[in-house]
Amino acid sequence: MDGIVTRNEPETEWNEFEQAFYEVKDVTGRPNEPIAGAINMVSCFGDNAAAAENPDLVAVDSEGRPATRDREYFDWDYICPTHDAYREGLLEMIADCGAEHDDVRLDDVGFPRDDYCRCERCERRFADSEFDDWRAWRASVITEFVAAAREHVPGRLYLTLYPDPYPGHLSARAGLDLDTLATYVDEFVVPLYDLDYGTTYWLESLARGFRTALGGDYDPDDADPEPPFSIELYAVDVDVDNLIQAAEVAGTYATNVFFGYDAAQASAAIRRQGADQQDGETYMPE
Repeated sequence: MDGIVTRNEPETEWNEFEQAFYEVKDVTGRPNEPIAGAINMVSCFGDNAAAAENPDLVAVDSEGRPATRDREYFDWDYICPTHDAYREGLLEMIADCGAEHDDVRLDDVGFPRDDYCRCERCERRFADSEFDDWRAWRASVITEFVAAAREHVPGRLYLTLYPDPYPGHLSARAGLDLDTLATYVDEFVVPLYDLDYGTTYWLESLARGFRTALGGDYDPDDADPEPPFSIELYAVDVDVDNLIQAAEVAGTYATNVFFGYDAAQASAAIRRQGADQQDGETYMPE
């Protein structure tokens, strides 16, 4: 199944796309009203606007350094996942999305990096918790949030994963326990973005790694892992032939392939791919 990820509502209705995700809130913090004709998507703890308005919301490491985009390795600002008022606002937004369309996708769920968050609230809650291991406590925080979001989603719940399938990395980095989250999540989505896709060996390696992480060792005759996972490709200004090649590689391992933020390139790739797969007829002279 091919789909589009977009900020433009009209593109969700293009015939080429069997599925459409519409950004209700992205990492800039810019809000849009959820719509009924697409799966609404919410950037949860990535929020530049909220961080600028209230720096106390931002996650900090053990040295007090904030997870903001003016520092190396951060592309946007990250809100601490234990901030109760912010979480409640997110859950209200997710409920509004679920009221418009049964399915909802959660983006940017988790802690920003390995040493986050060490704010006074996180330190206090860890100390008061039943956990002796800090990473296990972090995973419980994220699982609790996803479980609460699940209550507001009548249909399928999608969850975006950071593109690192190496065993233990998602838990150490973001507090994502895949086995536990699979209890609440209907489909994982992995963005594997490139500006060119001139080579795809790295895409194949990551795709196979996630297939193994979510469903066991890959075998082309095996059924899709449960819950399934999909791959999202970046389509902006990417050569159509390269995008088709990337989609074919991704589709070998993933249940679905989605294209991000350039509906024209995505639709061109889908049409071209469809035409190439059709059997032609040969006419001989009588």
